[in-house]
Amino acid sequence: MERKTILFSSADKSQQKTTEDILKLVYDALEEKGYNAIDQMVGYILSGDPSYITGHNDARNLIRRIERDDLVEELLRSYLDKK
Repeated sequence: MERKTILFSSADKSQQKTTEDILKLVYDALEEKGYNAIDQMVGYILSGDPSYITGHNDARNLIRRIERDDLVEELLRSYLDKK
């Protein structure tokens, strides 16, 4: 019996969120809950502790989709305007 492998995509590529989208959503969720969003996000990036990010609007799960080293790299590229 021949078996065929079928790959199911969990999400259409056009529906996947970019790092920028995720950062904006996380920022907005933190602001909505009354946190200083920048301080909280810096705490998460430096420590890796997800408790810095609220669960509101699924922000904690969203930010954990991005590897922290990739996040720092992208932030530096953006800050230095190096694409």
